[in-house]
Amino acid sequence: MRNRYIALIPAYEPEQKLISLTADLKKRGFDIVVVDDGSGPAYREIFEELAQQAAVLTHGQNRGKGAALKTGMRYINKYMAYTESVMTASGADVVSGRDAVIVTVDADGQHLPDDVRRVAEISAQRRDALVLGSRALEKDIPARSRFGNTVTRHVYSAATGVHVHDTQTGLRAFHRSLIPRLLEIEGDRYEYEINMLMQLAAEGVPIIEERIETVYENNNSGSHFRTLRDSFRVYKEILKFSASSLASFAIDYCMYALLLAATGAAGLAGSLVISNIGARLVSGTANYMMNRKLVFRSRTGFAKSAVQYFLLAAFILAGNTIVLSTLAGTLGINSLAAKLITEVIFFAISWTVQRYVIFFRDDSEEGAETGSVKLGSQEGAE
Repeated sequence: MRNRYIALIPAYEPEQKLISLTADLKKRGFDIVVVDDGSGPAYREIFEELAQQAAVLTHGQNRGKGAALKTGMRYINKYMAYTESVMTASGADVVSGRDAVIVTVDADGQHLPDDVRRVAEISAQRRDALVLGSRALEKDIPARSRFGNTVTRHVYSAATGVHVHDTQTGLRAFHRSLIPRLLEIEGDRYEYEINMLMQLAAEGVPIIEERIETVYENNNSGSHFRTLRDSFRVYKEILKFSASSLASFAIDYCMYALLLAATGAAGLAGSLVISNIGARLVSGTANYMMNRKLVFRSRTGFAKSAVQYFLLAAFILAGNTIVLSTLAGTLGINSLAAKLITEVIFFAISWTVQRYVIFFRDDSEEGAETGSVKLGSQEGAE
């Protein structure tokens, strides 16, 4: 089965070089889908020229990179054919299968066409994986890009246990079978890309990096990434969960210390275990309410999410108690220090399960395409 390569380009107020980039990708065998993310009348001529060699989709107003990518993926999934009719020498019309790989490409010219083709070819061989075009991030990279990626890389690794060198790359290739899953992932702006990595890592989807060269012109002045505001969007979910967990940890730690002192003074057997369980019951209830209402804003039914949460809490409590008893009882570590170590160990497990299982928000039905759709010479578009 032959592979069809589709380049998906979200564009907001693009420069003229997007036209040459599109032409170069066409020469390398790509079909092109460009999403005009509310650029406005001043950029109409650019998109009209692009429509001669690409399918151009238009948002009536700026909705963000994540929303533009989703619009493009919905269009590809719905309108772009994955089979073609072939006329044989005998005149018979035979349907020939043609599989598809989608590559998201930034509109500012950072990604070289040969690199785009290379990640597409890797993705064609690894249908189960997400392939990232990973930048070297050396000293000639603009400082804000290098700093932001370094911070995000470490936060991402701590939260998922998966190491990715370049978490902010916009060059990503995937098989069409991943589209329905990618449409469910939350986020309409730059946070969508880190959410994608978080979600796929939690589900065990392989993430493959391929080293690419990146072209930065005028210190990446063409980028529309707003350092403070968009960085906050990227990190806010992890930060909210961390704040909730920190508050719950404070409740748990204080309750644990009080109960430990009380049960110890009373001479009760199993003081350590009793104190840990009692503290966990109080802090767990507080944590559930904060995460459901404030952190994940879950629409999952109360009964269902509560049952799932307390099953998770029971698992974590059992593991927490075993680890705590091992550290404090067997290894002789100070009881309060052992508690701190134990909580850090179970933080990542708790975040992942709550974010992607218990309080998962299915936004696949939201954010339907708005505005007009202009079709150029894109093969297979209806």
